[in-house]
Amino acid sequence: MQSKATTPEEYITAMPEERQAAFKKLRATIKKKLPKGFKEEMSYGMIGYVIPHSKYPAGYHCNPKLPLPFMNIASQKNFIAVYHMGVYADPKLLKWFTDAHTKASAKKLDMGKSCIRYKKPEDIPFELIGELASKITPDEWIAIYEKNIKR
Repeated sequence: MQSKATTPEEYITAMPEERQAAFKKLRATIKKKLPKGFKEEMSYGMIGYVIPHSKYPAGYHCNPKLPLPFMNIASQKNFIAVYHMGVYADPKLLKWFTDAHTKASAKKLDMGKSCIRYKKPEDIPFELIGELASKITPDEWIAIYEKNIKR
């Protein structure tokens, strides 16, 4: 579900009230831990954390008019989602995250290639998601991204 919201605040206000507190905490945790150089903006109808064109002028190869995406958070119909491109592109980071999630949460990890799903807001391991957000700098993400798209 893509939102038509134009700001993160508008996005949060439009979601079900029972998700808002957890979502605000998730957003604050990510913003606190995310390395300098990423920018928060609405991206793909979700709250996104991107590398702006001022740092990476080439933009996203699928649509160079868009900044390079890194991480998104979304309130989907049946869950809160964390999309992290690093766990999709870096097998070592994926291994670290899946191992750490087992230790941080009693709930089984519900994950796709880059999408981590939490059906209940109280199941979100906020500190672990914050640590995941902190693991890659913008320069490291650009290097990983370029290595993967130029294969």
